[in-house]
Amino acid sequence: MSGLHDWFQTAPGQAVLAWERQQLDEALVDVFGYHALQLGLSELDALAANRMPHRWLAHLAPPLPDRSGPRTVLVTDSTALPFGEASLDLVVLPHTLEFSADPHACLREVQRVLVPEGRVAITGFNPASLWGLRQYRARWLGGRLFLPDAGEFIGPRRLRDWLQLLEFELESAEFGCYQPAVRGARTLARFGWLERLGRRWWPILGATYCIVAVKRMRGPLLIGQSWRKMPAGVGKQTSIAGRATPAGNHKEGHFGSH
Repeated sequence: MSGLHDWFQTAPGQAVLAWERQQLDEALVDVFGYHALQLGLSELDALAANRMPHRWLAHLAPPLPDRSGPRTVLVTDSTALPFGEASLDLVVLPHTLEFSADPHACLREVQRVLVPEGRVAITGFNPASLWGLRQYRARWLGGRLFLPDAGEFIGPRRLRDWLQLLEFELESAEFGCYQPAVRGARTLARFGWLERLGRRWWPILGATYCIVAVKRMRGPLLIGQSWRKMPAGVGKQTSIAGRATPAGNHKEGHFGSH
């Protein structure tokens, strides 16, 4: 993760951190509960605006002495969190999945530790963006990479499919950083006006995204006495035993890239 840390010290990295901090503050300020966990990326205080009484930062690897910070509580494996089932109300994954050796297992573990109606907030780099296009070109044609060299960037549509498989419901999806893939702070600032246009005209092409999803639980299927008390409908066939036979039994964004 050191490459990721170093990249976030650059001008584009600082722009991404500023945008994601604002989005997470707005998305999580009114998420209530008792226990919240940020998994990785200590450069971003993702829980700063949240008001839960117990908030932890977990590192995915032992931090260097100058990077630990006062918020560090534990070092853990993202696929084996030291929390009981249904024990957390909120988990934030800032670029955690795309730099995980097994992002599917990480997301399954988050689903395990979240309470029903608990939330997960995920940020990541969008492959379908100007920044993603430059990264792709550098990998295949040679040249200096623009984004961190490690990790596999996960498109928002692909991430949405993973969440749905784990019975998460998408609550919000925001995109940002529409400037060209340039490295200088002044040049990025000069193209700041594209942020407003991008949100209006090509919203899914931002270089980074912030997705919030809610863990839903399927309701129980009523059987037994509830069905036995149902009267037989007119014209409906009844069973041999004389009982009636049961008849039949946010905001979501438009995503582009897998």
